[in-house]
Amino acid sequence: MYSFNVTLKKPYADAYDILMGALQAEKFGVVSDINVQAVLKNKMDVDYPGYRILGACKPGIAKQIADADPDAGVLLPCSILIRETQDGNSVIAFMDPVEVLGLSESKTVHTLAAEAKQELLAVVARLEKL
Repeated sequence: MYSFNVTLKKPYADAYDILMGALQAEKFGVVSDINVQAVLKNKMDVDYPGYRILGACKPGIAKQIADADPDAGVLLPCSILIRETQDGNSVIAFMDPVEVLGLSESKTVHTLAAEAKQELLAVVARLEKL
């Protein structure tokens, strides 16, 4: 499976703030933030529920991956999706770095992917406590 997720019984805006806090607490940096809801409204005049794609990374791990396999950068950063559900809750889905970085032939990258997954699972554990 290419992702794992957690559902928060929180409105989308609150869940976004909670997610950002959890990422920061676990020392993740957010290097990209694509607000799909806003893009669809601005470009197509489509009303769409809350839907955002974040690119998150730990710079140290990302550097080690790039050092081990320079082309593995096409597989970075780790994507995190936060989306609003019909019942007013929020789902946060995390890209599984083991699956994605498993495309690299580098054993070092595979080891680092497992480390990144454990770091993301720490974010999930933090969110599940809410």
